[in-house]
Amino acid sequence: MAVGPGTLPEFYPVAGIKLGIASAGIKKPGRKDVVVFELAPESRVAGIFTRNQFCAAPVVVSRRHLAESAPRYLLINTGNANAGTGDRGLADALQCCQALAEKAGVNAAEVLPFSTGVIGEPLPVDKIVSAIPEALAAAREDRWAEAASGIMTTDTRPKGASVRIDIGGYPVTISGISKGAGMIRPNMATMLGFIGTDVRVAPDVLQALASELGEKSFNRITIDGDTSTNDACMLMASGQYGGPELTADSPHLPKLKEALWQVYLELAHAIVRDGEGATKFVTIEVSGAFSQQEALDVAYTVAHSPLVKTALFASDPNWGRILAAVGRAGVADLNLNTLEIYLGDVCLVRNGGRAEDYSEARGQAVMDRDEITIAIDLKRGAVNETVWTCDFSHDYVTINADYRS
Repeated sequence: MAVGPGTLPEFYPVAGIKLGIASAGIKKPGRKDVVVFELAPESRVAGIFTRNQFCAAPVVVSRRHLAESAPRYLLINTGNANAGTGDRGLADALQCCQALAEKAGVNAAEVLPFSTGVIGEPLPVDKIVSAIPEALAAAREDRWAEAASGIMTTDTRPKGASVRIDIGGYPVTISGISKGAGMIRPNMATMLGFIGTDVRVAPDVLQALASELGEKSFNRITIDGDTSTNDACMLMASGQYGGPELTADSPHLPKLKEALWQVYLELAHAIVRDGEGATKFVTIEVSGAFSQQEALDVAYTVAHSPLVKTALFASDPNWGRILAAVGRAGVADLNLNTLEIYLGDVCLVRNGGRAEDYSEARGQAVMDRDEITIAIDLKRGAVNETVWTCDFSHDYVTINADYRS
């Protein structure tokens, strides 16, 4: 199940970024499960990674390589996370980087590895290495849609976004793909995201964009509250658009940032819409908070409440569950008589209890929708935050109980 149509956009090729797809048969014979990004010389790459301390071998290697070199290739495999695999996992990730580097004629440090799939099983290095020549030979600038399918695991559909804008008289393209459906919790999650543009961006500006945009999009989604071991979101800039380098004081930087934000948010939302077993896309808006942390504490407490999430699945306007979640979010000296809670445009809570104009019929009308907004106004300050989540269905349990079978 998934929320919304989920159709892929028309992908615009990004000059200087090629994508190749191949089958290694890691989990299923014949499945396209290896993806390679080939970047033009002098491309720049920035990104953010999981904050799980038990991070996977490819995360360790990618961080190291990103600090040591200017990446020319990204290597992604699905079906195996290469996490919880100790020193062998590091050696396996490096071996895959070395194999690609030898075929491509670059240094191994110029290859960033990414893996997603089952934790705790050795990486099938031989299968991945054998698929690399096919992926390299197939690399083209117009294969974003195929790559979107190639990085899927429990996803029910591929995810992508693509826009074109004009910057200083030069046409600019931004395209991106993401994957993820479960073990999704901010601080990255079981997700991978790859966004590419042909703009030339100063390295420090590119990293600042990757950090800020990732924080407000991919780090504001949650499906089940679990932070994974493998996740990464990379921003690639090939510099092939023909215009000057954008720096921190460039007048065109805000326009690029707005277009990138559109792509980041669309890719992040697509993960929630395809959450394992999801039937509803839920926006949780917290306003009037004293601090950002306070706003996020309230939003995530509601988003992670199993009772709220199961009520959403049942389309049950059981507003007491939302009230209880807000009350246990740890907000000091919360004034129950001033805060307000809304379900869509229907006020649930006012003056410390059920709003006088609330009716079950009005609440039910909102809960019957596929897309729902829960708005909580704490009336304590001026800070606002938004988190996106989904419901819990029977299928979520089934998918994760059967994950390794």
